[in-house]
Amino acid sequence: MKKIEYYFDCSSPWTYLSFRGILELQKNKEFEIIWKPILVGGIFNSTNPSVYESRKNPVKEKLEYSQKDMDDWAKLRNIEFNWPKIFPINSVKSMRGAFFFIDKNKHVEEYLEKIFKAYWTEGKDISSDDCLNEIVSSLSVQADDFLKFIALPETKERLIKNTQELMDRGGFGSPTFFLNVNDMYFGNDRIQLLNEKL
Repeated sequence: MKKIEYYFDCSSPWTYLSFRGILELQKNKEFEIIWKPILVGGIFNSTNPSVYESRKNPVKEKLEYSQKDMDDWAKLRNIEFNWPKIFPINSVKSMRGAFFFIDKNKHVEEYLEKIFKAYWTEGKDISSDDCLNEIVSSLSVQADDFLKFIALPETKERLIKNTQELMDRGGFGSPTFFLNVNDMYFGNDRIQLLNEKL
């Protein structure tokens, strides 16, 4: 079976769009998703600081078009965006938490959908233990077990490792996909290309 490695950080709205898109693609094509949580802020700090510059000095026309583009994609993916008051968000705990479900091979998609929706639709603070407790409890997971897991040194190291791995492979943001190891795609709107390749 073909594999798509999916590097993602829930702090990106485009990644939420791509999350819905890759799951939709999987309904029509046969492939395995290899979930790869990352910290996109670490990538921006290391290799792609231009993101911060564009936020400080946005091009008005480009910003307006980007908003329209996001709205169009949101309608297509059936996502309601309500720009959160806390932006950018510290997504470290949420992304470490993804490993908890990846390791169990259970509820990964449900967990990620709840994280994305909590932040991008409901405006919740996904960096807080209270918010994460609520989310994992709804998936019949003991919150204490989850919080202990995301605090483990090895869990922290896995997130750092994935982030560095993406940079080493030429990646510069979220979402990034790799088809068959070396074929890289960046962005929500590349899912159509993945569809053609598959």
